[in-house]
Amino acid sequence: MPTITTTEALAAFCEKAKAQPYVTVDTEFLRERTYWSKLCLVQLAIPPAKDGEAVLVDPLAEGLSLEPLYDLFRHKGTVKVFHAARQDLEIFFTEAQTFPDPLFDTQVAAMVCGFGEQVGYETLVKKIARQALDKTSRFTDWSRRPLTEAQLKYAQADVTHLRVIYEFLSRELKKSGREAWVEEEEAILLNPETYITRPEEAWLKVKTRTTSGRFLAVVRELARFREGYAQNRNIPRSRIFKDDALLELASTKPTSMDELGKSRLLLREARRGEIAEGILQAVKEGLAATELPSIDEEQSQLQVNTALADLLRVLLKAKSEEAGVASKLIASAADLDRMAAGKRDVPALQGWRHEVFGHDALRLAAGEIALTASGAAVRIVQA
Repeated sequence: MPTITTTEALAAFCEKAKAQPYVTVDTEFLRERTYWSKLCLVQLAIPPAKDGEAVLVDPLAEGLSLEPLYDLFRHKGTVKVFHAARQDLEIFFTEAQTFPDPLFDTQVAAMVCGFGEQVGYETLVKKIARQALDKTSRFTDWSRRPLTEAQLKYAQADVTHLRVIYEFLSRELKKSGREAWVEEEEAILLNPETYITRPEEAWLKVKTRTTSGRFLAVVRELARFREGYAQNRNIPRSRIFKDDALLELASTKPTSMDELGKSRLLLREARRGEIAEGILQAVKEGLAATELPSIDEEQSQLQVNTALADLLRVLLKAKSEEAGVASKLIASAADLDRMAAGKRDVPALQGWRHEVFGHDALRLAAGEIALTASGAAVRIVQA
């Protein structure tokens, strides 16, 4: 499998790809030591499915520009095929504010086609391409050069088998008329908001059971400082301080270096210098805040009809099996609880999900239908 190391060679391959109906794409990257993923390799393959041309692109090669690849991404005449595209798309959005358009995610398509919850690439290779994968190189250091033969073989397999998988799933979706279902899911992947983490909103991802507004204000300011510091210096947020240390600081509210030094969970590097000063300033701002945050009180105070929630879970299982669609793709546990509490602003009641599940779910909640067991099957009967 040839490795592309010049912009000219990449441009030549991308021009070939523009003449094809699709191109399969994958990436290898590192993120253990950085906030932003470091792109180390891009794999590309074009049809035919069995032996079409495939290449590796080395983004670490001196002087190579990925602009021809981004130009291919913008070319609407060629479908860009990924498996579990979210992390790949985050890299390209961060690097170039560019998304592949049109996009086809085989993981999403496989869930719609009845292959289960978040099905892995290896499973699809085995079930659809009838091949076995050697995954031993999966967690190797992709930034080191030269790449080993095992790494090259692993990287190649990630896009060559993907052609067979794409063609199979594409045919299945056309047969079932469910292309729009996949497009609806992929719209989320193509939304910039999916990949933007704003420091002022980082506290919303910190799990806590404490509802005190003052406590949450300190959490907010500590999380804001940590996220901004991590982004600006491109280091993992966990290397600044972890969530357990953040919650400890929000409880103890240190106002001096001596008090900060008494923390049990804070990393040694965070007890001095810029991080320590940032922590103390964040605590100070949290204590002085006049606008206090609150958790989603509506969610915490939902009056869930547990019997209805259980019935909705039974209905969801029956409907997902009937449609051959992964149940988690139709509705989450939180969706079902909100519905059982009388809420209707949930994804499960919109779009294709309403057709598959939501319509009957509303009828069940209204007492218009009931569920009955017939052997191993669950059936709907008029109430």
